[in-house]
Amino acid sequence: MPDNQKKVLLIYPPSPVLNREDRCQQPTKELLVIPPLPPTDLMYLASIAEVAGCEAKIHDYSQGGDFEKDLRDFQPDFLVVNIATPTLEHDLDAVKRAKEICPDIITIAKGAAFLTHGNNILADHKSLDIGILGEAEETLKEILSGKDLNEVSGIYYRDDLIIKFTGVRPFIEDLDSIPFPARHLVDNNIYTRPDNGKVQAVIKVSRGCPFHCFFCLATPVSGAKVRRRTPENIIEEIKECVEKYNIRNFLFWSDIFNIDKAWTMELCEKIIDSGLKITWSANTRADTADLEMAKKMYESGCRLVSIGVESGSQYILDKIGKRITLNQIRETVNIFKKAKIRIYNYFVIGLPWENEDTAEETIEFAIELDSDFISFYTATPLPGTRFYNYAVENNLFDKDTSFESAYFYPAVNTHFLSKDRVFELHKQAIRRFYLRPLYILKMLSRIRSFTEVKNYFLAGMNVLFRR
Repeated sequence: MPDNQKKVLLIYPPSPVLNREDRCQQPTKELLVIPPLPPTDLMYLASIAEVAGCEAKIHDYSQGGDFEKDLRDFQPDFLVVNIATPTLEHDLDAVKRAKEICPDIITIAKGAAFLTHGNNILADHKSLDIGILGEAEETLKEILSGKDLNEVSGIYYRDDLIIKFTGVRPFIEDLDSIPFPARHLVDNNIYTRPDNGKVQAVIKVSRGCPFHCFFCLATPVSGAKVRRRTPENIIEEIKECVEKYNIRNFLFWSDIFNIDKAWTMELCEKIIDSGLKITWSANTRADTADLEMAKKMYESGCRLVSIGVESGSQYILDKIGKRITLNQIRETVNIFKKAKIRIYNYFVIGLPWENEDTAEETIEFAIELDSDFISFYTATPLPGTRFYNYAVENNLFDKDTSFESAYFYPAVNTHFLSKDRVFELHKQAIRRFYLRPLYILKMLSRIRSFTEVKNYFLAGMNVLFRR
């Protein structure tokens, strides 16, 4: 290594395990069927660092490791930390420890919290030098190049005692221009599918969502315009995963996967033509799929789709501006069942207008749809969402408000229900769905390996003994 080569340590901090993608800050310990995902965002940034001529290392300390020893051994010039709202103080404690061990280190944090609290975060945490707002790839490249910070858009930084904000950086239009994630810097074997235990990679296929749902960070974080990678570029990354890392299971990560039918069909055709023989999953809205598309998705290896249903109450769906009907949801679920693709539905209990009746409608609707998997989240108004602003304006927070158990224990009351009651309804919903005898028989009939037996058993224990 050249004497003047800069060193960059990129970390998920030694905090509770989260899926740290900015729009989905989910504590995986408390949720069913949600595995820890690889630090793909850090892998992108590590690739940027390597292209800039730096030596990069990635460590996901939520999965173990000795952070302080690694700092002493590696002596990085830069520390890049992914921070999340539910674990903000834990995360920034790592930044403080880094400054104590490596006083000259430049500490950088990225995360959705900078959408609304950037100035306060730097004011409260003197050991943090730079906070990145929005997409971080181009921003980090400019920081590592030594560009004057006042000329780097999209950051909060400290200039002596003054905290400065350089303005919002435009979104990256050409996603193909971003180097592939640096998968050689992580132990890919840590990150596996929850059903069969096979290694799974995340392929980020697009960014942006035009729907700006009431409770979701996707649009604030990634914009309303959907920016897609070309199918050719995605295929090249899949080939790299298969040929270099022997990974054949993928999560196609996007804010909304199949909003463009022509693009979706082209991608599926290219996967088929490549002969790569992969399996993959993706998310979808319930009004953006048809049977032709679903069959082509299955042919190319899609075996599971996740659908954000949110509520079984049309009243609640209308109040949150979901722009979808219960019948559209029913039709889409039936389409994917016909295509032999498994379905993972998401529901949210505890939105501001939730009452006993609407919660019961949601539970009954989930049972009616009879998908393969579900997650019942409790409503969490993370800063940056319209939900957060509404909760502040309508005094739905109380003195005990905390985001530490985001999506598991509620952060706010509804207009009609206490947080404790929402939590009880949430637990009831999970048990009523997963403990149905016919559901259990259906899932047992699909088990093909000991690993699946073990994983379903552990999930079942989680349901039975949920706090």
